[in-house]
Amino acid sequence: MSGHSKWHTIKHKKAAADSKRGRVFTKIIKEITVAARLGGGDPGGNPRLRTILLAAKAANMPKDNIDKAIKKGTGELPGVSYEEVSYEGYGPGGVAVFVQALTDNRNRTLPEIRRLFSKYGGNLGESNCVAWMFEKKGYIVVPKDAGSEETLLEVVLEAGGDDVRDDGESWEILSPQERLEQVREALVTRKIQPTTAEVSMVPKTTVKLEGKKAQQLLAMMDGLEEHDDVQNVWANFDIDAAAIDDERAAS
Repeated sequence: MSGHSKWHTIKHKKAAADSKRGRVFTKIIKEITVAARLGGGDPGGNPRLRTILLAAKAANMPKDNIDKAIKKGTGELPGVSYEEVSYEGYGPGGVAVFVQALTDNRNRTLPEIRRLFSKYGGNLGESNCVAWMFEKKGYIVVPKDAGSEETLLEVVLEAGGDDVRDDGESWEILSPQERLEQVREALVTRKIQPTTAEVSMVPKTTVKLEGKKAQQLLAMMDGLEEHDDVQNVWANFDIDAAAIDDERAAS
């Protein structure tokens, strides 16, 4: 299994607990606000807003929260102005790490992200130092019992998707980012309900990690994910499931 799938497995297991603390809602609200500011408050004419609204629905976000976030983005309600920033660098073992953030203070966020890289044996790099190692893709997760690989692949390919992958506990579906909505709708039409539907950075190759470096990398990913300004973290690691379970038990 790829590092991409394993980290997403961790992320979405964490999401249920995080949502109780409001962390998931906070990140989605910030993204909705920025999407509405850049592309308008009508999802019909704003693909980025449509995509994040899928995540809001999956997280069971109340409609009132969504409406307020959109209005803050369009200026109908007062709100904080967030700036999109990305950070790239390397984690333990030379793993490529790409961080997407929304901040209201770039001068605060940069040194904090730099410290997190250093704390866990990584180093922050220059812009575009690792971005070329990833592809932006539509990324959907469905439960393993939603259907067979053959059935899912037929639906996905007919809707313009690329592939179906076995993640052990679920199916990962990849598509061109512009086909994400069509693939999701095709699945829902067949009564297959995705647990995740988002645009993601999928690594082209992976780096195998074991032992201390694997634990350091997982701890770094956790630290970055928990930063208030960070929206997403992607990395091209490959770590055995047992090491991930050990890290989860220790955290």
